[in-house]
Amino acid sequence: MRDLATASLDVTRAWALSPEVSLRDEAFGALAYHHGNRRLVFLKSPALVALVRALENFADVNDALDALVAPNERARYLEALRSLERSGLLRAR
Repeated sequence: MRDLATASLDVTRAWALSPEVSLRDEAFGALAYHHGNRRLVFLKSPALVALVRALENFADVNDALDALVAPNERARYLEALRSLERSGLLRAR
């Protein structure tokens, strides 16, 4: 079993939404449910939802952030992705 406390999002690797995760769009963003660990996570912005869905289309996290996130917002979105990875919602490809 993976130690979630020590997990780390490597921004130089390709990542994607875990196949065990379902997203349900909501007005505030989306609900993410992990069918394996039964975690329910609120993605609190439509822009974050778009980033998470698009990750699989980029060579690495840096490319995704460069394409979809304003430079002044990068740190905030990177921290959100790290949190999602620690929760098991993202997986390395």
